[in-house]
Amino acid sequence: MSSVHTLHRIDATDRGGTRDLRRTGLHPDHWYPLARSTQLKPGKTLGVTFGGEPIVLVRPLPGQGEVFALEDRCAHRQVPLHLGVVKGDRLLCSYHCWAYNRSGQCINVPYLDEKQTLPNGVKGYACREAYGFVFVFTGNQALAATTPFPDLPTYSNPAYKHRLLDRTINCHYSFMHENLMDMNHQFLHRSLMGSIRPTLLDVREGDDWLEADYTFSRAAGKQPLGERFMIGRGKHNVERDGHDLMTIRTGYPYQSLKFWTAGSGTDAPALDLWNAYMPTDSEQRANQTYGLIMIRKPGIPGMIHLLWPFIYWFTEGIFGQDRVIVEAEQRAFDEQGADRNQEIFPAIQKLKDLLTRRGVPLGGMRG
Repeated sequence: MSSVHTLHRIDATDRGGTRDLRRTGLHPDHWYPLARSTQLKPGKTLGVTFGGEPIVLVRPLPGQGEVFALEDRCAHRQVPLHLGVVKGDRLLCSYHCWAYNRSGQCINVPYLDEKQTLPNGVKGYACREAYGFVFVFTGNQALAATTPFPDLPTYSNPAYKHRLLDRTINCHYSFMHENLMDMNHQFLHRSLMGSIRPTLLDVREGDDWLEADYTFSRAAGKQPLGERFMIGRGKHNVERDGHDLMTIRTGYPYQSLKFWTAGSGTDAPALDLWNAYMPTDSEQRANQTYGLIMIRKPGIPGMIHLLWPFIYWFTEGIFGQDRVIVEAEQRAFDEQGADRNQEIFPAIQKLKDLLTRRGVPLGGMRG
C-alpha cells in the first residue's frame, strides 16, 4: 500500500491576514542556552543548532581563553567546523586547516602565499556560561551587550537544591508556553496529582511579558508524596486566610513558575522553575527545552537529599505527561495544516498575542 504526502505551503499569515503563531519563529535577538556546560569538554567542540542554523561551540584548554561560538560552516567548502581541531584559542577546519579565531576571522590558510589576502571568515556569536549552560546570542551581534541576560538569583541561593532540565520535544515552542501558562489542564495529571481544581486569581501584562496567578483546591484524594516533598504539605483551601500561590510568567522569550505555600511570604518560593525553549529546525516544529528546577530545602539538614528521588520521580512524571500532550498538539496542527484551536481562556489568548507580536515570521515547505 502506498501513501500520498501532500505538500502545504507554510506562510506567515492565515487566510484572514493575521499572522499564525504556529508559523512564527522565536526572535533571535536574545540570549539562549544551547548546551549544558558539561557537554562541552576542554579542547573540544560541540555542534548545536538554533532554528536550523548550525553553530559550533568551542572550549579551549584551561588558561587559553573562554568558550566561544561560531557559525558551524567553514568559509572554504562549507563543511562543519565542529569536526575541526581546537588549538589554543583558535579552531582549525578538519579539511584544509583553515584557522579561525574566536570572532570568526580567518587568520591562517597554510598553503596561502604571504602576499595574498586572507579570505573572509565566518560569523561569530557572543557567548557566555552561566547556571550550568552555554548561552549564545543568536541574533544581531550589535545588540548582545545591551540585551538583558537571564537573572536567576535562586540558582546560587544555598537554601535551594536545583537540577538542570534538558529534553528534546517535538512541538513548536508556543505549545510549551501555553501548556505551562494554562493550569486548567490538571486533569491531564490526575494519575499523579489526584483531583485538583485551579483558580485563576489575576492576569497582568506588559509589552514583552505576561503573568498569571493561580491557587488550587483539592477536589478529591490526598496530596501525593512527590508533590508534598517538593512544595510541602498544604491543605489547598482557598477559603482560608492566605492561600498557596503559583505565579507563571512568560517574560519573552523565557518562562518561569514560582510556587509559594500559604504564609511563607513572597521572598522564598518553595518551587522556582525557569525554562527556555530553543527551536532546533528551520520550521521550528521541534525544540530543545533547557531549564532549571529549584526546590527550597526543608529545615532538617540533609533531608533534601533523601527526598530528592521522590521529587525527581514526581517531576519526571509530570513532564512526561506534558510532553505527550504537546507533541499530540503539534501532530494535529501538521495533519490539519492550520491552527484550528478554539481558545476560550483569556490568559492564553493574551499569551498567544504576546508570542506572535514578539516573534518573527517563518516561511518554507512542509509535507
